Amino acid sequence: MRNVLVALLLSTAAAFAQNNPTAYDALRVVGNQLDRNVVDRIISVVGVDGNPQPRTWRILISESRGMREIFVTDGRVTKQGPYSGSLAGSERAATIDTSKLNLDSSGAYEVASKTADTSHVPFALVNYTLRTDDRGNPTWVVTLQNQNHHSLGTIYIGANRGTVTRTEGMFQGLPRDEVVEDQREGNVQDDETGGSNNPIVARAREMFYRARDNAQETFKRVRRNFADFIRGDD
Repeated sequence: MRNVLVALLLSTAAAFAQNNPTAYDALRVVGNQLDRNVVDRIISVVGVDGNPQPRTWRILISESRGMREIFVTDGRVTKQGPYSGSLAGSERAATIDTSKLNLDSSGAYEVASKTADTSHVPFALVNYTLRTDDRGNPTWVVTLQNQNHHSLGTIYIGANRGTVTRTEGMFQGLPRDEVVEDQREGNVQDDETGGSNNPIVARAREMFYRARDNAQETFKRVRRNFADFIRGDD
């Protein structure tokens, strides 16, 4: 009886986790409860331990006197205040151009999950960070974890076109800190670096480009424009 009760509680918790709000949902809550213009000053959106979506989103916004962080939990703003900490991957505190935002966290999960399947990396939890890259484009940084919260690898996904641009530690046989980046367009055979003398590295790069191509197919299905969403057209 006790085992049945535990199983029921776990399944119920999983069901609630499935229904956690996405990043877009959290941003709409901020716009509705605080100020609609806030969504034009987003620096980053962070959620941890998603299963697949996290319970809480931390949103960092730019203000005339600095930065402010806002926490959204269970569909409402639960905490906010000035922020003076370090920035993850955005030293210039660049705001996100939401007109280029076409991938919600739910879509980022789908792309990352497809990439993990291609890489043969089973995972349990997901950490999300939405921020700008070095070129000012919105990027999802998705870190996959096991049930013990140990990192299994990180995937960088362009939030404009859904392109997998970089992976860290995602492929079997490679060190956890091994980086594979998109260095060309077209087929993997055209990649000059694909002829590595190291067969493991060459295999990882081949899998990377396969994952990239699969991600593009997934993006066509999960694409979600933020401007349409915030207006209620999506």
